Amino acid sequence: MTQDQIASESVELLKSMIEIPSFSREEKGVADYLEEKFSDWGLKPSRIGNNLWMRNKEWSDDKPVILLNSHIDTVRPAGGWNDDPFKTIVEKQRITGLGSNDAGASVVSLLATFRYFFEAENLAYNLLFCASAEEEISGENGIASILVQLGRIDLAIVGEPTQMHIAIAEKGLLVLDCEAKGRSGHAARNEGENAIYKAIKDIQILQSYHFPLESAVLGPVKMTVTQIEAGKQHNVVPDSCRFVVDVRTNEFYSNKEAYQIISELIQSEVHPRSFRLNSSGISADHPLVQRGISMGLQIYGSPTTSDQAVIPYPSIKMGPGDSARSHTPNEYILINEIKGGIATYIKLLEELKF
Repeated sequence: MTQDQIASESVELLKSMIEIPSFSREEKGVADYLEEKFSDWGLKPSRIGNNLWMRNKEWSDDKPVILLNSHIDTVRPAGGWNDDPFKTIVEKQRITGLGSNDAGASVVSLLATFRYFFEAENLAYNLLFCASAEEEISGENGIASILVQLGRIDLAIVGEPTQMHIAIAEKGLLVLDCEAKGRSGHAARNEGENAIYKAIKDIQILQSYHFPLESAVLGPVKMTVTQIEAGKQHNVVPDSCRFVVDVRTNEFYSNKEAYQIISELIQSEVHPRSFRLNSSGISADHPLVQRGISMGLQIYGSPTTSDQAVIPYPSIKMGPGDSARSHTPNEYILINEIKGGIATYIKLLEELKF
């Protein structure tokens, strides 16, 4: 098949995917649909849970392995959609529907790239395609659950909407549940110890603190207080104030190190939800990155997390679409973005050696 034929089929595939709800942990419907499609195309998919993967026809254990990965799950639709988010709306070049941009376009574009090279006999590498689940929630039953089955991997391209720029690094994510503790009392009298005031002092410390090491690619570590909760009655001094801190780490601080620093800065108790999602990336000198630069592609550091955070090998994040459209009402992708993404992926991989 020609590149144009594969691209046209990819657009039609995305239209069908949009109309199958696939929230995180609820991807079975779209996984069933894709498994049947892959089998019809002779790609021989393997499956565990709602994760699907396939190897190119001329696989050789002596060659390095490149993983092409993107996710089939979506967030739940935000308010404000003009139409049913599960109804594919096509207007000229625009495809509107939940998951069209994040990350359906990347799924079908990477799949098209895999199909283009599937029967190639003289590739310098093996290609492994994976459509994974639970990316939006960093779930344990996503790609992390099948790494053993995927085997050795030397390089990964993770599909996310980046306007086909190459993210050579992405920040880690650390979520902290904090609690300032006081002593309850009557608000009308000079009683108690107000936990809200204690929390405010700690939040001000976090707001003004700057981690010393800044990254040339990812910038500084960023801390944002995103939730706060305290008090049950208007006339009772609260003895507890809980707040949540969203921390985005750069490559100089592991999530454990960031947690230790923060817990020593403030008086509140600090409880990390997980240390799993550390900063990740690849050297700018890697042959794949250098090939992208030679093609005129931009490189940058991404402030958002993806499945890069849970795969333990060099990776880039790159895909059609725009991250600013993700998780928004009336999410869309342009057909030309998909076709351009496929062409760019193919050109990036052609004659690649590393």
